[in-house]
Amino acid sequence: MTEPNRYHLNIDQVRRFLPHRQPFLMIDRVLEIHPMGNVDDLAAGPDKEGVRVRAIKNLTYNEPVFQGHFPNFSIFPGVLIVEAMAQAASFSLYPYMEKDIDRLVREFQCILVGVDGARFRKPVIPGDRLQLDSVVTKCRGKIWGFHVEATVDGARVAEADILANLMVRSES
Repeated sequence: MTEPNRYHLNIDQVRRFLPHRQPFLMIDRVLEIHPMGNVDDLAAGPDKEGVRVRAIKNLTYNEPVFQGHFPNFSIFPGVLIVEAMAQAASFSLYPYMEKDIDRLVREFQCILVGVDGARFRKPVIPGDRLQLDSVVTKCRGKIWGFHVEATVDGARVAEADILANLMVRSES
């Protein structure tokens, strides 16, 4: 049986964790995180595989990108969907950092290093609520792998496998 979700993060909590700011902050809310293994241990390992995150990005016509992509047929760009996926996936680390989040957010950064199998199935348009579901598929050393799916109203609009490097800021 899965542990009940105790992670429901509002925009202020999202902003505290992510370094991104508008117009590049792609997560409006984290609906749930289901950690695996010992949450008192940030060390990478197979016990972190299976961590699930669900987050949302609400799209309005006021998004700056819609002024130019495209003026007569507004579509949220695929590259920004991938960025939203990566930002959502990064919350897989949140339960392991929560006890000392301010220090850890200062010391660590999660860098996107790979995107494989990206598929875009339907346009995402103003008024859509993009739901992002991520699962940790690999956790070896500094490299974390994720499979992320994006849906709108229950219909899959995009998916990708993402690799990220969790590194100490002094290593970058």
